[in-house]
Amino acid sequence: MGDVWKALADPTRRKILDMLRKRDMNAGEIAAEFDMSKPSISNHLSILKSAELIDSEKKGQNIIYSINTSVFEDILSALAGFTVKGDN
Repeated sequence: MGDVWKALADPTRRKILDMLRKRDMNAGEIAAEFDMSKPSISNHLSILKSAELIDSEKKGQNIIYSINTSVFEDILSALAGFTVKGDN
């Protein structure tokens, strides 16, 4: 789960996740929302994919990215296991 926290630490990647939460997008659509090079966006997408926070699917000439909600469910389950000191 360390890769997940590292991926979530970057504000650009959090913004990408927020965009994908609203709808699936290709890399060009994602890059259009940022003032950075396409290779930089590609690197961010690669990190998110390695952390399994996003999925990708080839459709024709495009790769469509979508959010992987199961990882977020796992994070919430892990966090739910923590209790306030003194609770049983």
